[in-house]
Parts: sequence; C-alpha cells; structure tokens
Amino acid sequence: MIDDILDEAELKMDDAVEHTKDGFSKIRTGRANPQLLTGLRVDYYGASTPLQQLAGITAPEARMLLIAPYDASSLRDIEKAIMMSDLGLNPSNDGSVIRVILPELTEERRKQYVKLARERAEDGRIAVRNARRSAKSDLESLESEGEISEDELRRAEDDLQKRTDAATSQIDTVLKAKEAELLEV
Repeated sequence: MIDDILDEAELKMDDAVEHTKDGFSKIRTGRANPQLLTGLRVDYYGASTPLQQLAGITAPEARMLLIAPYDASSLRDIEKAIMMSDLGLNPSNDGSVIRVILPELTEERRKQYVKLARERAEDGRIAVRNARRSAKSDLESLESEGEISEDELRRAEDDLQKRTDAATSQIDTVLKAKEAELLEV
C-alpha cells in the first residue's frame, strides 16, 4: 500500500520533470530547433491542427527553420499561424516552403529567456511539491485509519522526501544547463 502511494508520487514527479524539460526545449536559444514550433496549432480547413501533422520541420542551418507542408494549400495557413504566435518569428514563403530566419539574440532578450526558464522551473518544482503533498496526505490517512503504524508513516515520509529532493534536483540541473545555453554568446 505504501509502496503504491510512493511509486505513484514518483511517477507524477517524473512527469513534472519531463514537462519542465519539454518547456525548456521551447525556449529559444541562438540556434534553430524544430522543437521551437512544437505545439503550434494551425487553422486547417476550420480545424485546429498541430503543425507537425501538416508539415515537415527541419533546421538546415544554425539559425534557419525550413517548413515543408505536405499539402501546398496549407502554406498560407501555416505562415499565418507562425506570424500570429507569440514566438516573435517572421516567416518568409517562397511558394513551396516556408523559411524562418531566427534573429540574433540581444543581451536583453537572453535575460528575458533566462527569466522565463526560471519561471518554468519553478512551475515544475511546484508540481513536484503538489505530488508530494498529495502522497503525504494519502499516507497520513492510512495512518489515521490504523492501516500503518506511526513508524511506518515516518519511514514512508522520509522516502517520499528523498524522491522529492531527487526530482527537484533534476529540475535544477536542467535549469542550470538551459541558463548556460541561453547566456552563451
């Protein structure tokens, strides 16, 4: 019973860490990365469709993304979605593909991205703490119902704290790497 609660909490914590890493991949550095456009939705024949389902995205150069639509009629819709996004990108359409040139990052913009990365890391830490709080509540209810002893509760809480610290440490490590990547000129 205790192991199930702890394992479930650890799964939730791992999900929070993965979600945080995914959020970091969408924060732009000086290099082009197709993941930058992950999650971008395009209005395609009246349906909101993920860009990955409509086009192939590659990074042929360090600061360029190349978007090749599977259906040529979706070219304008994809271009419009990129322009309307909050990514600050300016696509150029040559009739068959869309090129997105990423501008050089200014020092001010790098600092804004670092701040954004820290906010996403804090969101991840909060999710980890919420998983811990939920598991701790479940353990305490087992103890109050008499299913486990007070000593078993303490041992389980110590184990839960170790798992929480490990997940938080992973987030901090990934944040440190992302900050270094963003501040690299």
